Amino acid sequence: QVQLVESGGGLVQAGGSLRLSCAASGRTFSSYVMGWFRQAPGKEREFVGSIDRSGSDTYYADSVKGRFTISRDNAKNAVYLQMNSLKPEDTAVYYCAAGDWGMTLERYNYWGQGTQVTVSS
Repeated sequence: QVQLVESGGGLVQAGGSLRLSCAASGRTFSSYVMGWFRQAPGKEREFVGSIDRSGSDTYYADSVKGRFTISRDNAKNAVYLQMNSLKPEDTAVYYCAAGDWGMTLERYNYWGQGTQVTVSS
C-alpha cells in the first residue's frame, strides 16, 4: 500500500511555471507506475501524464505535451510534474496516483488529496 501527498500548487500568471511534487510513503514506490491527473470545476478528472516504474518512459496527454514533464526519484519516493508555459485552461486540482500503466482512472489504485493550480490570464 502507498500513501501520496501532493504539494507545490499555487497561483501563477499565464506563461509561468510551477513544479508539483508528490511524496509517497511505503517501501514499494518503485513498483508502481505513477500518474498525474487533474480536475477542473464542473469537469471530469482527466489524465495528464504518467511515468513508468524506472522513470525511463513517459506519456502525456496531447493538451500538455511539450509543456509538462514528469520525473521520479525512486530513492526519495517522489514524483514530480514540471509545468511550463501555463495557460488559464490548466487551472485545476492536480492529483498524483499510483497504479499500473494506462490513461484511465481505473488503472490507478492509490490517490493523493490533490493540490490546486490556478493560472491567471
